[in-house]
Amino acid sequence: MKLLKSTATVGSATLLSRILGFVRDVILARVFGASGETDAFFLAFKIPNFMRRLFAEGSFSLAFVPVLSEYKAKGDREALRDLIDHVTGTLAAILLVLTAIGIFAAPLVLSIFAPGWLLNDRPEFDLSSGMLRITFPYIMLISLTALAGGILNTFGRFLIPALTPVLLNLSLIASALLLAGHLEVPVTALAWGVLAAGFAQLIIQVPALMRLGLIPRPRWGWRHSGVRRIIKLMIPTLFGSSVAQINLLFDSIIATFLVTGSVSWLYYSDRLLEFPLGVFGIALATVILPSLSQKHAKASTEAFSATIDWALRLAVIITVPAAVGLIILAAPILITLFQYDAFLLDDVRMSSYSLIAYAAGLPAFIAVKVLAPGYYARQDTVTPVKIAIGAMVSNMLLNVAFVGLLVFQGFEGPHAGLALASSLAAYLNAMLLYRGLRKREVYRPEHGWPRLWVTVIVASGVMGALLFFITHDINGWHQANVYLRVKNLTLSIALGVIIYIFSCLVAGLRTHDLLRGAK
Repeated sequence: MKLLKSTATVGSATLLSRILGFVRDVILARVFGASGETDAFFLAFKIPNFMRRLFAEGSFSLAFVPVLSEYKAKGDREALRDLIDHVTGTLAAILLVLTAIGIFAAPLVLSIFAPGWLLNDRPEFDLSSGMLRITFPYIMLISLTALAGGILNTFGRFLIPALTPVLLNLSLIASALLLAGHLEVPVTALAWGVLAAGFAQLIIQVPALMRLGLIPRPRWGWRHSGVRRIIKLMIPTLFGSSVAQINLLFDSIIATFLVTGSVSWLYYSDRLLEFPLGVFGIALATVILPSLSQKHAKASTEAFSATIDWALRLAVIITVPAAVGLIILAAPILITLFQYDAFLLDDVRMSSYSLIAYAAGLPAFIAVKVLAPGYYARQDTVTPVKIAIGAMVSNMLLNVAFVGLLVFQGFEGPHAGLALASSLAAYLNAMLLYRGLRKREVYRPEHGWPRLWVTVIVASGVMGALLFFITHDINGWHQANVYLRVKNLTLSIALGVIIYIFSCLVAGLRTHDLLRGAK
């Protein structure tokens, strides 16, 4: 029950952030549309955001939390504070140097991620380079925020770290509405909004750390034993923790070779995928990592396995219908949220192609979030690296194959091949992670899985058929006003949820299926 409550807390905070994120994206779509300028900003933001997920939320958190949990379990308060102080000082120094290099070499960094713009002398390249110099310090600020959040999560304080993304959304909304109109190049207001958000997200953590008596006193600690352990764990987790993000970024690289708007279409579809992924997947991963780390430190093998089993069952129950819902409602959601002013109906159609392809991989994306902590909590970072490399290579090969095939066939949206490749690579990643935990006998599935799969698939199918029947008239959605769009989408989602839950209950799914192992 404790894990379920913590997941609900993080999920609720993340839900608020995602709602504001949708408001943000609606405003961005109306103000800027899907243009070369928005392509330039999205890539200038995607690079530090990618590094945030790779370093801050990815490798650093997955290496820092297990070591910090171990120190906490030993009960030595002074040793715990000493570790936090040395980690903070070392991390801050490294990030300061990295940020300075990134600002100075912004065009070089961008050329790696947008070779198509550079080779074709696209104006987006220079614009994006300028904005990247503004957004790059976000890496340092948000990494220190992740450090503070890791401390708070280890002590069971999940709410404040989960609320920090709200500040990013508020900052970008304010920048678009209040600042953009006063700048020569309006879209650059968004870059300044990202920078302001980085400072705000770090500062909001301070009061919670003060209440714990764990405000860091930065000290250089390259030779500190705990710091060296974290660094040793971080190196392989750079790959293992963020394969999905690397895949998405590789999508953007190829997208720069495609027609104008491809980067934006992928962005908007990815944003919709991030809603269930963030609200549930990241919330679940955030909660179970400290729990698994503490169970491993106490050598509680059965409880360790039960926690993973609970997380996987909850993931299946929620992600399968969510994926079906996103696939069926792709166009209605895009029309309702974004199809105004500069965002055209053609943009809806193109974005829906990639959204459907991404949605098909949603269960796999979240399964990776659940399974990977099973390795990191045991401080096994080698195995996820091997698996991640295999998944990344497969994604790259599939990207080239799918895009090439769709271009050859004359399909109007070859960018959808990029999304499909990412989804298939995620399934491969999840399958290999699952097999590894089973072979090591770290995870043993509990009884009831065949019945659960049948129940969820049948219930999701019934829900999907109903949603398709009531929402397939796209012209009707396009012609409706804002009020009718929002009302009809809300009612469709609510009806889908009710039908799914009712179908599950009829099939015999009960509350104890959600609670078993949630301790």
